[in-house]
Amino acid sequence: MSRAYLSLGSNLDAEANLRSAIAALRDRFGPLRLSPVYRTRAVGFDGNDFLNAAAVIDTDLPPQALNDWLHALEDAHGRDRSGPRYGDRSLDIDIVLFDDCILSGSGNLRIPRPELKHAFVLRPLADIAPDTPVPGDGRTLAVLWAAHPEFGQPATLVEL
Repeated sequence: MSRAYLSLGSNLDAEANLRSAIAALRDRFGPLRLSPVYRTRAVGFDGNDFLNAAAVIDTDLPPQALNDWLHALEDAHGRDRSGPRYGDRSLDIDIVLFDDCILSGSGNLRIPRPELKHAFVLRPLADIAPDTPVPGDGRTLAVLWAAHPEFGQPATLVEL
């Protein structure tokens, strides 16, 4: 079994889509660690606020197969990939970390995920896995979050 650290987000019917996605993750992978859900502004475009969270799962799938499974889950929730890179999303789930893997190359799968630099990805992960080191960097999620420009700023939490 491997451990995957996921970033979840939605800004279209966000509460329902995140609840449904979390249920699907539990159905497929069993118990998971789930962060608080944060309301955050859209990054890279003008749009509705996002609800963002993180989850840690144990998986029997290798990274690409997990990524494919997550894309199918996004598609089942109405994800439209035809628009601009930054836009509204019914569901967006990314593998941010996967064990101690470093993956890059062709396709869209990059581990560690470059979006780890954003507070909406880093804060929820640091909440639930603070002592996890980032492969290739060595610093833990807690250390990275403490050094982030948005560290210490108030956040809006949302109950699902």
